[in-house]
Amino acid sequence: MSSRRDADLLDLDRGIPTTPSDVEALRRNRPGPMTFEEYLRFLEQFPRPSYEQLEKRLGPRGTPFKL
Repeated sequence: MSSRRDADLLDLDRGIPTTPSDVEALRRNRPGPMTFEEYLRFLEQFPRPSYEQLEKRLGPRGTPFKL
């Protein structure tokens, strides 16, 4: 990458100005937790992977974690 490191940082206080009414509107319209049935409907929008795709997935790599 050729961009400066400083250019990659986002200052949330200045970069995304919001007013107290914006914050209140976001809080008022925040969706609640999903039910299990809603979660299943959400997952249906994604294509199901084939068995071949699942078989090709690599598992964890590296040194096993020990407590």
